[in-house]
Amino acid sequence: MTPMGASAPIGVFDSGVGGLSVLRHIRAALPGEDLLYFADSANAPYGDKSEQEIVTRSMAIADFLMQYRAKAIVVACNTATAAAIKGVRARYPELPVVGVEPGLKPAAALTRSGTVGVLATSRTLSSEKFGALREQIAAATGVRFLPQACVGLVDQIEKGELQSAATIALLQRYLEPLLAEGADTLVLGCTHYPFVLPLIEELASRLSGQPVTVVDTGAPIARHLVRLLTERNLLGSATPAGTVTGFTTRSETALAGAFSKLLDMQPTIVRLSG
Repeated sequence: MTPMGASAPIGVFDSGVGGLSVLRHIRAALPGEDLLYFADSANAPYGDKSEQEIVTRSMAIADFLMQYRAKAIVVACNTATAAAIKGVRARYPELPVVGVEPGLKPAAALTRSGTVGVLATSRTLSSEKFGALREQIAAATGVRFLPQACVGLVDQIEKGELQSAATIALLQRYLEPLLAEGADTLVLGCTHYPFVLPLIEELASRLSGQPVTVVDTGAPIARHLVRLLTERNLLGSATPAGTVTGFTTRSETALAGAFSKLLDMQPTIVRLSG
C-alpha cells in the first residue's frame, strides 16, 4: 500500500498518551495537516513488554494507520522506536517513518559537569539501539551517561497524576542517585515524561541546590518530520484547519480527557478493540 499524497493524514502512535507530547509539537509546526493519533492504552506501558510483543503491536498499529493512507508515520514512543522502527520502515519503504530516541547528543553539548542522567523505561535502556547511541556519543564527547529506569512513571502519567504525592515520591527516588553522581543535565527518554517536566525541573533543582537542564526531543522530531515532508513534496495545506482524530484501545473518555487536559484539544475519539 502506498500513501495518497500531500492531502493524506500523518499517523502518530504511542503505547498511551505520552506521544501527545510529540503531537503538540507536530500540531504547532504543521497546523494545516490532518493528524491521526493512536493510543495503545490497553497494552501500556510498553516498557515492561517483550521486544516481540512491542514489534507485533507496532506493526499492527502501522498497518491500521495505513488503512487511512497515511503519508508519514511518527513512532512517538522511545520503546517502540528502539524495538520496531526497522520493521515499520522495511514494511513501508517509501513512507517517511520518524522515530524518537533520547537526546544524548544535545545533552552532551549542554552539560557542564560531564555527567548526564537518562530517564527512560527499562526496555529502552536495555535496547541495542540505545546502547549503540550511548557508546557513540560517550566516545565522541567524553560525557558519562547514567541510565535510570523509571518503573511506574508511565502508569502515573497515564492516570493523569502529574503532581500527586506518589508521582513526586517516584521521581525523587529516581532523581536522587543521578544528582548524587553529579548529573547537571537530564534527558527525558520517554515521550510520557515531558508531561511531568515542570515537576522534574523543580525537584531536581531543589535536590541538587542548583538549576538542572532537562532535554526533551519533541520539537526536533517535529522539525525533522517537516524536513522529510518538504523534501518529498508532501506538505499539505498551510491554513490552520487540520483535523485531529484519536484512536484508543481502552477508553474514549480517558483519551479525550488526556487531549483536553494536556493539549487543550477536543478531537474526535474512536475506541478500537485491543
